[in-house]
Amino acid sequence: MKVKYFAWLRQKTGVAEEDITLPDDVRTVQNLVDFLSRRSPAHAEAFTEAKVFGAAVDQQVVQFDAPITGAREVAFFPPFTGG
Repeated sequence: MKVKYFAWLRQKTGVAEEDITLPDDVRTVQNLVDFLSRRSPAHAEAFTEAKVFGAAVDQQVVQFDAPITGAREVAFFPPFTGG
């Protein structure tokens, strides 16, 4: 699965994107956040300090309980507004 980071999440993790093989127990966006937080100190800092950020699965904005099984891409980004 490809994981993409945007804005300050990219700055904190030090990577724009990475290809990851997930363990079988990572089934939701929240599971992925927990998994990534254990990947490195930089990831842990990014996700710990990131009290507000969004996620998209295959370019669809989702909640953190959304399933990721079979997804090709998950992206994390700062909040945005529209008008």
